[in-house]
Amino acid sequence: MKKQRAFLIGTLVLMLVLVVVMGSFFTSALSSLNGASAQVTAPDATPTDTSAYVDSSTPTPTLTPTNTPALTPTNTPALTPTTKSVPTMPPTSPRSTGGLPAHFLTGYWQNFADGAIPLRLSDVNSSYKLVAVAFADAYPTTPGGVTFTLNAGLSSALSGYTNDQFISDIATLHARGQKVILSIGGGGGATLDVSSGTNATNFVNSVYNLMQSYGFDGVDIDLENNLDVSGMTSALQHLSARVGSRLIITLAPQTIDMQSTSSSYFQLALNIKNILTLVNMQYYNSGTMYGCDQNIYTEGSEDFLTALACIQLEGGLSPSQVSLGLPGSPAAASSGYVDPAVVNQALGCLGLTSKQSCGSFVPPYNWSIASAMVWSINVDASHGYPFANTVGPYLKTLP
Repeated sequence: MKKQRAFLIGTLVLMLVLVVVMGSFFTSALSSLNGASAQVTAPDATPTDTSAYVDSSTPTPTLTPTNTPALTPTNTPALTPTTKSVPTMPPTSPRSTGGLPAHFLTGYWQNFADGAIPLRLSDVNSSYKLVAVAFADAYPTTPGGVTFTLNAGLSSALSGYTNDQFISDIATLHARGQKVILSIGGGGGATLDVSSGTNATNFVNSVYNLMQSYGFDGVDIDLENNLDVSGMTSALQHLSARVGSRLIITLAPQTIDMQSTSSSYFQLALNIKNILTLVNMQYYNSGTMYGCDQNIYTEGSEDFLTALACIQLEGGLSPSQVSLGLPGSPAAASSGYVDPAVVNQALGCLGLTSKQSCGSFVPPYNWSIASAMVWSINVDASHGYPFANTVGPYLKTLP
């Protein structure tokens, strides 16, 4: 019994020792787990040294940052204006055609003899679809009034040319599809006072009566001095109301008169735009002028023609109201002559999609302008009609 009792006591003691040892082990393990949990939920702001946890038996590769190149902007070349094609200008209101085609040749017929070949009106080349008779005179006793008489020197040079023959010749041109208008003014310094209502009425009545008597289709304003914008605007508007849509109205300003929309002739053109047929600006006897790009151009060049035409077109005129006015020979003006082939190049540069015929100036739009004008038909005839025979056919090819 004593031995059994002693064995039981030893067993109990051993079990107690095991309980104490196991309790100590579990207490230590729980402390370690609580410490790790505290590190996860509340990390110290100071980075933990992880070197103690690295297995030194396996080399850990060093992470080398990848050098990703910075995004460099692509050098896209600036858009350079093409010399091949440009957009077509949005359409503007059409001109008052007076029965003229979309593209036509204009010329001045000299009612005087000055060394160029004298012509009866019926002898004018049929390529000229618009013929301006140069010139009417201011009526001496009626302010604002206009009168016309066949020049005696011309009649003599033609061995007699009567008023009745002249009227008959106008009818002949009409039958050939040509229009005849009366030009007022010219380079001789002619002035016309239409500043008052009475004078403007005199203008309207006298021009209307001449149209009725001779068969003129309209009027050309070539007043190179003291143009009264307000008075002439009113006079032409009243004349249009009286004659109707068949009336042809053209203007013949000098280059200086069309450099800005604030100039007198430009103002007049814009004031009567709804009844204006054509502006035959004189690209001669000019000197250098600004183009629409504010560069200076010299007369007698294609760039002079295109860059100055651009001013009118950007200023508000329709392409159907713009014409290039040139001398028929070097002797017909003191400066500004260009070969008819250059006139064609300028017309193509302005009007065609392809800009290969342009000089250094390339228009910003395609402008197929209406006409080219020559001073004068008589000068052109004296040289065998190079202007009519070169420019006339080319105009018909324009879009």
